[in-house]
Amino acid sequence: MSVQKSSQVIKTRDAERSRAIILNAALEEFALFGLGGARIDRIAERSNLNKRLIYYYFTDKDQLFQAVLESAYEQIREREKKLNLQSLEPAMAVRTLVEFTWNYYLEHPEFLTLLNSANLHKARHIQESPNVRALNSPLIELLGEILEKGRLSGEFRGGIDPVQLYVSIAALSYFYLSNNSTLSSIFGRDLMSPKAKSERLSHMCEVILGYVLRN
Repeated sequence: MSVQKSSQVIKTRDAERSRAIILNAALEEFALFGLGGARIDRIAERSNLNKRLIYYYFTDKDQLFQAVLESAYEQIREREKKLNLQSLEPAMAVRTLVEFTWNYYLEHPEFLTLLNSANLHKARHIQESPNVRALNSPLIELLGEILEKGRLSGEFRGGIDPVQLYVSIAALSYFYLSNNSTLSSIFGRDLMSPKAKSERLSHMCEVILGYVLRN
């Protein structure tokens, strides 16, 4: 490899490393303070990088927030790919997706707070992103294939919209976790105890499978 090419490779790796460090620091900042409360100065402190470098890669806070959202969606979609849902029997594939979604949200509360912040701003950062829809479409296509496979085998009923089904799977986890403080107070129960979380996951699986399975 020539000296020029070697130098270019190093620069590219440095740029990728810097962007990754900035995105990780920005994720923490946006998760804690939302888009409105986040500050580039604090992101620079968290990343131990120069503030000017952040503006070199991202023109403003909005573009950085958009990049963080894209990265967050990319990470959950990559984890979903590793489930190999297409290799499972339809009912097991749906159950696995429900279980994964629940556990991912539990392990990554910052993902929920990012969604909250994005929705406060009418999802304009997602709408303006050229990547988010492309990241999410393959999952919906795969879920549609799983539903069709189940229908053809006689295991699933027909007429199920994969978008509606995925929204329901996500919502059953999202609402419970993002509102657990108010729900626990209202009902006088610790909805985040190990027993309560186990009961919730069982309930969600029963609800979703009860909907898709042919009676």
